[in-house]
Amino acid sequence: SLGFLAVGASSYLGKNIISVLPSQQILFFPQGVVMSFYGIAGLFISAYLWCTILWNVGSGYDRFDRKEGVVCIFRWGFPGIKRRVFLRFLMRDIQSIRIQVKEGLFPRRILYMEIRGQGAIPLTRTDEKFFTPREIEQKAAELAYFLRIPME
Repeated sequence: SLGFLAVGASSYLGKNIISVLPSQQILFFPQGVVMSFYGIAGLFISAYLWCTILWNVGSGYDRFDRKEGVVCIFRWGFPGIKRRVFLRFLMRDIQSIRIQVKEGLFPRRILYMEIRGQGAIPLTRTDEKFFTPREIEQKAAELAYFLRIPME
């Protein structure tokens, strides 16, 4: 994005900010404007992604307490009033454990917990997307066995 912004700025100023590309070859309108727009958009997207990484959005823990019959799910969100996401369920409200596997260019392997009246809640974190189908199936089977519920 910085490269796009530099090319747009050099076409506006008429000076070579990047020595590889002479500014005379790119007119400010329309090429320089478009390059500047893509540069600014790229900076906003990269700032969003860096903030997501630095604030550790989506991380947290899952606690399954069979003694009390309670499941607690905690996740960090973006800073603000609702930064801490804390869900608490009774174990008897859990219907099943479900696996969603999509293969292809962007594979997705997600482990869900079906809650009666609440829908499906994802249990796998975003950094755990590189599990093999066998590993995610084994995790689901262990959790379903621990909770004594069916697996889909």
